[in-house]
Amino acid sequence: MDQATLVGPDINAGVEALEALDAAGITRITSLLVLFPEYRDWRLVIASPSLDDGPQLKAYERVAEIFAGRFVYRLSGYKLFRTKDPFIRDLHRSYGKLKDVAGMRLGGQTIGGRFIEGAYIYRIA
Repeated sequence: MDQATLVGPDINAGVEALEALDAAGITRITSLLVLFPEYRDWRLVIASPSLDDGPQLKAYERVAEIFAGRFVYRLSGYKLFRTKDPFIRDLHRSYGKLKDVAGMRLGGQTIGGRFIEGAYIYRIA
């Protein structure tokens, strides 16, 4: 499968999404664009303790409400992870103590048991 290329509009959509989440009071956000092998395009990964309570469907509904009509550039999709998910925990262990991870690129590696073809980090909090 051909890898989708990450371009400026994709990165800008993630920045806008993170700003919208911040404005809505979502706290301690971990956010990155990831190309998982099972998808054909980049997904915005989001994790926050603010989204951990209750059924995950409610978290998706809340995020969908926050994102509704806000973006100049469309996100190809997003995936919510709970903060205790091995993928998020491993990200925090490996990169959470670095001073500035914004703009860091990862790829061709396994994190928390999930292989990632590529990643662009916005924030690990």
